[in-house]
This record gives sequence, structure tokens and C-alpha cells, in this order.
Amino acid sequence: MNTPPTGLQDRIASGGRLLLAEIDVGPQTSAGQLAELARRYAGKVHALGLSDNRQRVGMAALAAATLVAAEGLEPILHVTTRDRNRIALVSEALGAQALGIRNILCTSGTHPVLGRFRAAKSVYDIDAVQLLQTYARLPSDAALVGEAGIALSAGFCLGAVASPEADPLALQVMRLGKKVAAGAGFLVTQPVYDLERFQAWWAEVTRLGIHRQVAILAGIRPLGEEDLEALESGRHPRPRIPESAVRQVTAKDDAAARQRAAVELALETAGRLSALEGLRGFSVSADGSPDAALEIIDKL
Repeated sequence: MNTPPTGLQDRIASGGRLLLAEIDVGPQTSAGQLAELARRYAGKVHALGLSDNRQRVGMAALAAATLVAAEGLEPILHVTTRDRNRIALVSEALGAQALGIRNILCTSGTHPVLGRFRAAKSVYDIDAVQLLQTYARLPSDAALVGEAGIALSAGFCLGAVASPEADPLALQVMRLGKKVAAGAGFLVTQPVYDLERFQAWWAEVTRLGIHRQVAILAGIRPLGEEDLEALESGRHPRPRIPESAVRQVTAKDDAAARQRAAVELALETAGRLSALEGLRGFSVSADGSPDAALEIIDKL
């Protein structure tokens, strides 16, 4: 089955710079509010990622992606293996394709103990690498779900997550290579705060030539009030946030001033990362504060 490339695939193939955004649709977000948010991002980014219940429950990512597409903005559907077995994961992709959504970010997902749904049981029937392989090979090999192949499934633009701050570094880079080999066309890193660590990771990525095989985008996310509270309590799942960065934000007296400082820090980080040869662009998110994300996007 021959299908035209998505807009994101075209942009990746062109070698041009990429600017993506990501939103986490919370439980209080209505369809109308999401549509309005999509209109605010339209024309500013190449595609908008819809996270799959990353740290709190919300609207199903597939429903959110459908609403975003209706506003003329190309969505990236996030699919996590944390909550579904292989049958549901394949069914999700087929449903997305039927709705015209073919950009999919494959991820294992944030463990429930790090979110608000700590009592939930994880599935993890397969991991992100296996999910990439499955989606990439569905037309000719769907053995994972007991099928020889599903001919109507084709043309997905697949992405995955990279974790520059995770240890051990060599193992993380090796896993990155597996994701690329499995079918990832783009990689989005976890939010970058520790530039020294990112540069060490980037040196290894470029030494192995991974940046020439796939479009790599750095995650940019301003520290929010919940992040600061989690850091103070020791619950933050991403420990590699330099004390100097935290102090730059927490030194401010009120929430508005802290948000301005967080945006400034995010822009400083993006500015320094822009100098890295081979980095294709950025993916910007600001949970709970689209204004902050949009300000960063406008200035980028």
C-alpha cells in the first residue's frame, strides 16, 4: 500500500530544522479548550505531540490527536507500552491510521509510581524498541499479534524518546541505536537542564554517527511550580537538574517571576544547544502553561 509521507516525514527528509511542541492533556481539559490550544500552536510548529497520560490521567491521546488534526495542525500521537498489551497497541495504531494520524511517538512511559496514579498496575507487555519494530513491520510481519501481516497498515512516521541524563551512558546510547534500527525516524530527548551531561551524551551520539541516521531534537521544558515542589521533596524523577538552574528560578519571590525566570533559563539552554552541529531542532513543552511554551517557541 503506497501512502504519501506525512508533513513531518517530508520535513525530516528535507534536512530542514524542526520545531515541535508537546502538550499533556489534563483531566480538566475539554474538547473546546484543546481545539483553541491547537489553534494557538498552528503555524508556529511543524507538529504537536499529544502525550499518553504521562504523569496524570486525561483525555485519550488518540482522541486529542483527532481534535488537533481537525484544527489543521499535524499531530504526533504518543503511545506508551505501560498501559496496553500488544493487541491493544497494534489496534491503537490501526485506529490512528484510519483517522488519518500517522505520526507516532513510541515510548515505554513514565512509571505509575512517579505520577498521580501510583496504585495503577503497569502492563509493559513489550518495550519501546519492540513497539517500533512492530509498527514498522506491520504490513509484512505482524507475528507479535498472530498475523502474517496487515496489508492496510503502512506509512507511519515513527519516533522515540532519548534519555541523555540516564545511566550508564554507553548502555543508553546502545539502546538509542536499537531504536533507530527498529524504525525510528526522529528522536526527542527528555527535557535538557544539565548541559554538561547533554554534551557528553551528544559527543557519543555523534561519534557513532547516530545523528546522521535520524533527526534528533532536544527537549525544552521550563521548570514549573510542580517541578520545584517535587525537587524540594525529593520526588523528582529527573535528578540531573543543576542546583544553579534551580536557584535561578527559585530565587524569585512569586509564581509569575519564577515562570519568567524559567522561560529565560529554557531559552538560554536552547541557545547553547543550537550551536551543536547535527542537532535538528527542538521539542518544546510546558505542562500547565501553554503561554510559557508559546513564548519560547516564538523566541526560538
